[in-house]
Amino acid sequence: MRRVAIVGAGMTAFGEHFDRGIKDLLPMALSECLESVDKGMSRSDIQAAWFGELSTTDGFPSGILADSCGLIDVPVTRVENACATGNDAVRNAVYGIASGAFDVALVMGGDKVRESASKDTFWEWAGMTRDMAWDYPLALIAPANFALHVARYLHETPATREHMAMVAVKNHRHGVANPKAQLRYEITVEQVLAAPLVVEPFGLLDCTPQSDGAAALILVAEEMVDRYTDRPVWVRGVGLGLDRVMHQHKIDMTTFPATMRAARHAYAMAGLAPQDIDVAEVHDCFTGVELISYEDLGFAQRHEAYKLIETEATSVGGRIPVNASGGLKSKGHPPGATGVSQCVELFEQLRGTAANQVDGARTGLAHNIGGPTAVSAVTILGVDRD
Repeated sequence: MRRVAIVGAGMTAFGEHFDRGIKDLLPMALSECLESVDKGMSRSDIQAAWFGELSTTDGFPSGILADSCGLIDVPVTRVENACATGNDAVRNAVYGIASGAFDVALVMGGDKVRESASKDTFWEWAGMTRDMAWDYPLALIAPANFALHVARYLHETPATREHMAMVAVKNHRHGVANPKAQLRYEITVEQVLAAPLVVEPFGLLDCTPQSDGAAALILVAEEMVDRYTDRPVWVRGVGLGLDRVMHQHKIDMTTFPATMRAARHAYAMAGLAPQDIDVAEVHDCFTGVELISYEDLGFAQRHEAYKLIETEATSVGGRIPVNASGGLKSKGHPPGATGVSQCVELFEQLRGTAANQVDGARTGLAHNIGGPTAVSAVTILGVDRD
């Protein structure tokens, strides 16, 4: 397969865009992405596009992307894989280029969650991302679904709600520096612990906000890189993993097998190990999920994630900085855009231009988990060593 590089990246601010629709947000992200290409790029260079969106608030996603972004001459494929949608869209585009089918591809993600939150369509979307026959009738939408895992994790490990609160504090602190983040303010452990309960063990400040936004990447084949930049960010590896959908079929509630499977594929493709990762964007839809994911991604030993947060190893300046962008917790979470935006952050980190820069970052990992913890996607990016 051919090597694939990212040569451009851009995104909107994440937040409550009540004054903008998806048809406004997509062109904004694409324009910033094209402007970031060092040697310039025309829309006519794009040969194919993959679009990650969950909510479909304005109707037919592929057609809306093509129409609003002036791309009616290229094939557009919509990807939907719960909250793993963004990095799965990246994975599909990588295969499209690596196979030789295309030389230049656009990956976009976008969602208008706040627009749909007050409508029946929001609950249809919430159901679409999990088992509708058994789980959904029991109200196992995202908070309750992940709470089952994290409650059991707290029961079986030394981790506590205080450790979860430390995750929220870290990610809010990181997000202050990010001009695209939705919640740009610091919080304290005491505030997290005192926040209103959503579902045990999650308080309000353990949960990611609902967000609108869009993000975009330009991927090209190795033979095309020199036309666009002298500083490519290479896609080293991609992986997608699945697990049982219904909770009563899951064997161990203290781990996410989908993440372990996705990570295993991505590491193998990249020829790398967890200790080779310099910076990571990890799916922290709820604080305890980040802790479990440290272990599933290989950053910590089994049931020892609490040590990383206690020692600030995952803070900027630590051994393995996680969510320098603020993560979903501070940056926000439009589900279709989240994974793409993680790769936007890593593109900037690996080129040394990030708002909250990690010194010497050469290899980065992006991770999503979605559905009833039944699907995960991992992307590993890197730059050539000097």
